[in-house]
Amino acid sequence: MIAIINTGCANINSVRFAFERLGKTPEVITSPEQLKGFERAILPGVGHASVAMKRLKDGGWQQAIDEYQRPLMGICLGMQLLCDSTEEGNVDCLGKIPGVVKHLDVGTLTSPHMGWNDLSVLKEHALTKGLSAQDQVYFVHSFAHTVNDATLVSGEYGQAFSAIVAKDNYAGMQFHPERSAKVGTRLLQNFLDWQL
Repeated sequence: MIAIINTGCANINSVRFAFERLGKTPEVITSPEQLKGFERAILPGVGHASVAMKRLKDGGWQQAIDEYQRPLMGICLGMQLLCDSTEEGNVDCLGKIPGVVKHLDVGTLTSPHMGWNDLSVLKEHALTKGLSAQDQVYFVHSFAHTVNDATLVSGEYGQAFSAIVAKDNYAGMQFHPERSAKVGTRLLQNFLDWQL
């Protein structure tokens, strides 16, 4: 059973439909007490990090996520919220994946980074199974997690940044796998297959 955490800062439907295409029926949960009853969880997110973190804290989600010991994956802003802190609003985050989220230094490129982009696999992992150098995924972001030991896959837009991260039972994808066609579908299946 898959839980999609509804913090009020995400497009829940696109994530739910993506798992339904894989033959799974995720349940959108609105209470942190519900989380412990699920085998896997998704933390999606869009919008401003400080607003999303306030909702997580005020809603009791921070403790529930901290105590969760099964696979949990953040998507886009959800991934950033799993890190130590973010420059977006200068707030502390959930601290499950080491690193700081910083504003992308895009130089003369357009910000936000929006559209299809390549990936570079840095570490083999269950979450990267079947991923090749030719694969592209869909991004929409102007902040990103720095590349560090938790980085499995990087992207580049003005600078290198983490595209997929993982530590212990927590993982994150900076892009939108639910909008990334066959590659995104494969990566969501990898998350479903991930055994700790």
